[in-house]
Amino acid sequence: MRIGEVARRSGVSVRALRYYEEQGLLTPTRTPGGQREYADDAVGRVGFIQQLYAAGLPSRRIAELLPCVDTGTTTAEQRAMLDAERARISKQIEEHTAALARLDEIVEAAAERRA
Repeated sequence: MRIGEVARRSGVSVRALRYYEEQGLLTPTRTPGGQREYADDAVGRVGFIQQLYAAGLPSRRIAELLPCVDTGTTTAEQRAMLDAERARISKQIEEHTAALARLDEIVEAAAERRA
């Protein structure tokens, strides 16, 4: 699959895909003419990369994590990193949940004042 197709199907820009390649997160093959060709699983991989970025992981961490996804095995160091990232994300969820609850209270109070 060509870079434009991966971009279209994954909802990310061609520029982002090139960046992922530069960071070692996505590895296409090249045609004899030099065009990038991606495996069928590239769209799913890009989606996973996007999720990790959205969770706040830097590309360096994502690059450390992707071999775990590819092989299904981890080292003790990788598991520790995964546990730390999971704990960090869980804390963010708790903080966002608290902020959402507070906003709900404000919205409810504002609605009652209007009535």
